Amino acid sequence: MDSASETAHGQAVQAVPLLEPREGIPPVVADADSLAAIVQRFAAGHGPVAIDAERASGYRYGQRAYLVQLRREGAGSTLIDPVACPDLSSLGAVLAETEWVLHAATQDLPCLAELGMKPTRLFDTELAGRLAGFPRVGLGPMVENVLGLTLEKGHSAVDWSTRPLPEPWLRYAALDVEVLVQLRDSLEQELASQNKLDWGLQEFAAIVAAPPAGPRTDPWRRTSGVHKVRRRRQLAAVRELWLARDQLARERDVSPGRVLPDSAIVAAALVMPTSIPALQAVPGFGPRVHRRALEQWIAAIEIARTLPEHQLPPATAPHDGPPPPRAWADKDPLAAARLSAARAAVTALAEQLHLPQENLITPELVRRVSWAPPKYATPLTVADALHTLGARDWQVELVAPVIAQAYAGAKAEPRPAVVPGKGTKPAQETATDGAAAPKNGVPRLGE
Repeated sequence: MDSASETAHGQAVQAVPLLEPREGIPPVVADADSLAAIVQRFAAGHGPVAIDAERASGYRYGQRAYLVQLRREGAGSTLIDPVACPDLSSLGAVLAETEWVLHAATQDLPCLAELGMKPTRLFDTELAGRLAGFPRVGLGPMVENVLGLTLEKGHSAVDWSTRPLPEPWLRYAALDVEVLVQLRDSLEQELASQNKLDWGLQEFAAIVAAPPAGPRTDPWRRTSGVHKVRRRRQLAAVRELWLARDQLARERDVSPGRVLPDSAIVAAALVMPTSIPALQAVPGFGPRVHRRALEQWIAAIEIARTLPEHQLPPATAPHDGPPPPRAWADKDPLAAARLSAARAAVTALAEQLHLPQENLITPELVRRVSWAPPKYATPLTVADALHTLGARDWQVELVAPVIAQAYAGAKAEPRPAVVPGKGTKPAQETATDGAAAPKNGVPRLGE
């Protein structure tokens, strides 16, 4: 484990290429009988099970799995076609009490859940790498830095909905789970040597316990470049074009970006063309776009153009938290000072602990507690506030004292005050004891 400890601090080791699965490329399971045999085989195995899933992001609509890979000691490796075998609940059942080993678990768990597979405990090698302080935590770099092996990653972004899957892709997929349990064991030792293992176990348990993500509010606001759109009616055009594109993409089972790129949606919303020739002059709607599609896009823009004022989307997305930090200095200077001090303290602590700041504590939690702090900001009251907001025990234990200390020293910058007939003069300094009430009426945590 010395080599992993060294590479966690940026030193490289000599890597050996990992070219072939040790039992060869397993056949793809694509029928009920073969799946039943795999279920029995993995039920008879022992130890953790390595799991990975391949999706067709950028090619197909949604995030369903198009290949599932598993490996377990005593069972070997298997590749399962979830298009031919869409119900893997029988496999999930025999592995229910087994520790799952995944890399970047939150990416694969939703599509595995759709197949009937949900873990009761897991080990996330990507998250473990973050906590251990590795600068690069992709599967390839982690396997190379920790185990001294090189994985070929050239097929990570291919269209996994392709049938039949080419042999080089299957080899790549089988190798992804080949050494995942070995990586897990080495990272467990590394975390233990840094006294961080309990942090990891709490994080892994939180992933397992997390409820499924709900639908996003106004997902059309995630359109790349939408920040260029200022007027509400133009925002309505972005929304209507996004919804029309999403419906077409769903019907065709293709990635929305292949139907119409985000850049074309934003460009059309800024221009608001009134005819097909005018739309064709907008980048992304040239002569190669079918006339029927052009008619659909013009119809979406026309909906936005004729909407009553009260049905136009608000200029900013609705939210239930504090305002954007850039507005804090005007709305509540002391809150802005608290946030700045807390951010600096958390960043310094994260550097000291050799882990990313966002893994030490979620930035959103720092914003929320800084905007509406306890009436008296002490390590205990800040800890209670962070617990209420969902921070893990290990995070609270480390972060609450430094945030409370940061608040104690926070001092609002004086703002210019208008004096009739005499211009401006510095406003009276705001109190610095952390007890000033937020100006938007948000109740304080702990009161």
